Amino acid sequence: MRPPRPSKFGEPVSARRRSLIAAAVVMIGSLLPIVPIIAIVPYLPPLGLLLLIAWRQRSPDILPVWAGAPLGLWDDLLSGHPLGSAMSLWTLVMLTIDLIDHRLVWRDFWQEWLVAGGAVAGFLVGARLAGTPLSAHVDTVLLIQILIAIALYPLAAALCAWVDERGQQRR
Repeated sequence: MRPPRPSKFGEPVSARRRSLIAAAVVMIGSLLPIVPIIAIVPYLPPLGLLLLIAWRQRSPDILPVWAGAPLGLWDDLLSGHPLGSAMSLWTLVMLTIDLIDHRLVWRDFWQEWLVAGGAVAGFLVGARLAGTPLSAHVDTVLLIQILIAIALYPLAAALCAWVDERGQQRR
């Protein structure tokens, strides 16, 4: 059996595979809100963004900082938000998390949960300002969506950890 062949950029094949799996999980997370669920108000948080943040905090080398732009474009195309809003906001979230990673020497799960909650809240407020008229009264729904997203972050982190460990075992 031959050893794995490195890519053109000197990166091992397994690292490329891990990043493709992470991107695929984020893209599937962006697909979930389009499942037909009967609801008067959209309470489902941006699951793709939650998974992107979970992957970024699990291992910063899996997805580069610029990965927020193409994955945000995918989310824009599926969610119906104004084109470019998730692209720019997801990239801003990734840059902010990268800045926090460089500032903090060490962190625990509570700090990651706080950072993820702030990032999702910032994204949802930015998406509301970009896609909804200011006269619309959606602030209560926005608050409920933020609280649901904060509550779902540990589940997203556990899912990313499970997928990453399963991917590591299948070498």
